[in-house]
Amino acid sequence: MRRSIRTAAIVMAVTALFVSLLLVTTGCGPAKKVVVKAMGYGNNANSEGQTWTRLVVAFERVNPNIDIDDEILYDEAYHQKVTARLASGDVPHFAYMGADARWGAPWKEAGQQWDHRKFMDANYYDMKLIPAMGPNGEIWEIPLGTSNLCTVLYMNKALVQSLGFSQPKTYEDMVAMVPKAKAAGIEVITIDGADGWAWNSCVMSAFIARLSGDAHWVDKAVNGTENKFTDKVFVDSLAMITRMVKDGVISAKSVLVDYGGNQSIYNNKKALFMVQGQWAADGVDPSLREDTIMMAWPTLPGEKSATAGSVAAAISVGYGVTKAGAADTKVRDAALKFINTAFYAIEEVTLRLRNGAIVAPVLKNFTVPDDVGTLVKQKVVLANAALNTDVIDAFLSGAPIDALNAGMQKIAAGTSTAEKVAAEVESLLRK
Repeated sequence: MRRSIRTAAIVMAVTALFVSLLLVTTGCGPAKKVVVKAMGYGNNANSEGQTWTRLVVAFERVNPNIDIDDEILYDEAYHQKVTARLASGDVPHFAYMGADARWGAPWKEAGQQWDHRKFMDANYYDMKLIPAMGPNGEIWEIPLGTSNLCTVLYMNKALVQSLGFSQPKTYEDMVAMVPKAKAAGIEVITIDGADGWAWNSCVMSAFIARLSGDAHWVDKAVNGTENKFTDKVFVDSLAMITRMVKDGVISAKSVLVDYGGNQSIYNNKKALFMVQGQWAADGVDPSLREDTIMMAWPTLPGEKSATAGSVAAAISVGYGVTKAGAADTKVRDAALKFINTAFYAIEEVTLRLRNGAIVAPVLKNFTVPDDVGTLVKQKVVLANAALNTDVIDAFLSGAPIDALNAGMQKIAAGTSTAEKVAAEVESLLRK
């Protein structure tokens, strides 16, 4: 009896050894997980972070051979950690990133930008809606949505029509509204002029593109020697602020109005138009949304046909694979699988559109749900139709942008001139 038990044990051990050797030699057995290091954006308290965590968990459940080794941070903590990880050599395989000075520069300086074009399905993504991010048309990340529209005019259609006017086609059409608007105690355009950034992002970015006829005039001025901020076309663009105040289109008192005040003026029907970015749509009073038209600035005096009807827009942030991630094909493919099938799944993109997290999707032949709000639909139309041009503060930073923002406020208040402000910006930039 003991001998038979011993014999059986030996047979089982030999069999187990044989099976294990067979699994090793044939490549069978438990597959080794592909570990993908990722940096997500958000935290447990906001929708961005909650969405990220939900998608990672769901993706790993469906793809048990892939481990998304993620770190998720928000706001300034994210930027600090990106800098620290890149400096230490602990480079994520894919991460939340952009193509501008704030979101893209660290990856560029570290040599970690990777071109996604050959790996993007043109039948799924509408490549016409994704702007070039590199000098040769490279796409460094897949944007969450179309570019962030910054130079938008919100028009109260009913109020404009009550004064006997219609949607303006030219700047002169707006000037013609001034006498009746003043008589009714209404501003033509309201702007949060106390916010220096609003002047460059929401006004000047449109003007320089329109008057120069160059969608990328700002980029060329900041990153090269082709353009200078003392060029006549930039001075003329700044001088449009003086002209608007003189014509009564914008009040000199606008430099005292903050962001909330700007929206309040519009919502209380004390202005025909409000200038802000597309994000301000969420602050339009629900009672006015059906009567509000989101539009590009009308034709400006001296504008060039090449940029007619354009809207300045900052390239949206998104998720991108790094050079470190692309170096290993298994890691690269796993990262792209998560990005394409989880984060940019049509259901997730539609949810972001509904929540106002994006302007419009970059998916091909996307159908906007019928039940979304009027202003959401208008964003999609404007984003798909308008030529996108550079937003100044996506390229200009530090002392030069501070001088420009403060300088435009001074121009509006009548305490400085376009020539002085342009000279100061150029001087600070070339130091």
